[in-house]
Amino acid sequence: MGRVTSAQMTSRPQTVGTVGFDLDMTLIDSRPGIHACYQALSARTGTYIDADLAISRLGPPLADELVNWFPADRVAAMADVYREMYPTHAIAATPAMAGAREAIAAVRAAGGRAIVVTAKYEPNAKLHLEHLGIDADAVIGDLWAEQKAQALREHDATVYVGDHTGDVRGARAANALSVAVATGPCDAEELREAGADVILRDLLEFPAWLATYSTP
Repeated sequence: MGRVTSAQMTSRPQTVGTVGFDLDMTLIDSRPGIHACYQALSARTGTYIDADLAISRLGPPLADELVNWFPADRVAAMADVYREMYPTHAIAATPAMAGAREAIAAVRAAGGRAIVVTAKYEPNAKLHLEHLGIDADAVIGDLWAEQKAQALREHDATVYVGDHTGDVRGARAANALSVAVATGPCDAEELREAGADVILRDLLEFPAWLATYSTP
């Protein structure tokens, strides 16, 4: 998956343009923070939430998970409570994924811009990046799957990196190259079947791949 030869690595692209990255399970391992926040939400509301199960299917919007635990007419209110609690419970508990900082640095070294396009509530996404010292050129939140294409097109992104089949769909909707990392809930075969153009084990492989890429 995504291996390149030393010969390929000798050719650096002149520019890579704008590269988009997903956040959860692509740039950050949000499982411990989200797990803690779901446990806190459960304690606050008296509603059972299987936090272990919830963090096994990260990617889709928050409401898609909350509807499994709350009546539909309470989901919007519970989402507001969750987002309010999130900075206290989730930010400090969440580490960067291996290779995240190096991936952003590789884009910059190649003359490109690195943006983050995520389904996460945008203010909380920015808190994660600030806490971890990951400096993106733009952060756009509250977009999932094909919706991500609007931000990718707006920023002229030619590549989108994500861990979920929804990220693949977003890249394809934007006519961007889909680079998938098998670090989230979707394995390499699922990502391949969804139409990913490139599959990497993780972001540690991204700089070597980027060295072989040039914009169309």
